[in-house]
Amino acid sequence: MTRIYLVDDHAIVRDGLRAVLQAAGHEVVGEQEHPDAALAEITALEPELVLLDMSLGPHSGLELLSALRLRALPVRTLVLTMSALPRNVSEALQLGALGYVLKGSPARDLLQAVEAVTRGQRHLGPGVADLMVQAMATTPRDDPMAALSPRERQIVRLVVQGRSSAAIGQQLHLSPKTVDTYRSRLMAKLGVPDVPSLVRLAVRTGLVDDNGQ
Repeated sequence: MTRIYLVDDHAIVRDGLRAVLQAAGHEVVGEQEHPDAALAEITALEPELVLLDMSLGPHSGLELLSALRLRALPVRTLVLTMSALPRNVSEALQLGALGYVLKGSPARDLLQAVEAVTRGQRHLGPGVADLMVQAMATTPRDDPMAALSPRERQIVRLVVQGRSSAAIGQQLHLSPKTVDTYRSRLMAKLGVPDVPSLVRLAVRTGLVDDNGQ
């Protein structure tokens, strides 16, 4: 039995996951849809595994992965998501996720992933290995966002959502001055002169959608 915490912004999805996991003998110790609230509960509840979606309304699962890594919490993370962007797979694994499974996979694939990640083994669901190969083969010319670090891409997402440097800093536990430095550096790397140009580039490359998510 594994003690699991669910992070997904759709209650009906969490209900379905809970049913599948409990039927397989696992224990769901908590659930949330917001990264900050999830981080607080994970810290308190100490689950063995976090089952995490990449898209959390206006937030990204990468925010939680980054926070878990920063706090060095003794919990393993498995991503379960609709996102088949090669960059997202690569970034999630860089931030500490041990597994990545696409929603729509059979329940048995998810349960196999849970068992593997609980043991500390890496697990990529069907088709995800191919996405990793694509991510490795992508050049900065093909994807200018590939030149950015995971933290810089996280800040791009938040800037595109209209967050101020103070708000971004509070969320990422950085000073506003540090956020400003990140923003200036990443815009220079991307060769964009202003935030509207950054937004257009982020949408064009698939880092965010038209709603900034």
